Amino acid sequence: MKASTTYLYLLRKTPFFTGLNTEQLRWTIDHSREWEAEAGTVVADCSVADKSDDFWILLDGRWHVERDSHTYPAGHADAGKWFSASETSGSCRLVTTEHSYVMKITRVDMNDMLSRGFAFESHLAQGRAYYRTVFAVAEVAGETP
Repeated sequence: MKASTTYLYLLRKTPFFTGLNTEQLRWTIDHSREWEAEAGTVVADCSVADKSDDFWILLDGRWHVERDSHTYPAGHADAGKWFSASETSGSCRLVTTEHSYVMKITRVDMNDMLSRGFAFESHLAQGRAYYRTVFAVAEVAGETP
């Protein structure tokens, strides 16, 4: 991935961030890192022993979660518009499916944002429900977590 610049006027239009005011958007920019990724880039790998609990937000483009030869897609306005390996069970990979822009926010910074009242709860709840379904489907199909 290649480091990219986050622009406030574009971040304001990204579904995950539309509930934030200008001050909160600036705080987000100061406490995150944006990356440009070509199609096929592995953004996160859940199979590593020490799962990262950082958050990845899809700003633009598309990605999917790969799990046991299945793919579960999401775009920047879908429930799966954010990802954290800590929300998964078993091995998986988060891979871009087209030219995309993604943002990494550490767990510490996300917790700080939430404690400051950033309006992320509905997005996080939608994503958690989506990932519970993704990983429950895999377990029901008899795939090992």
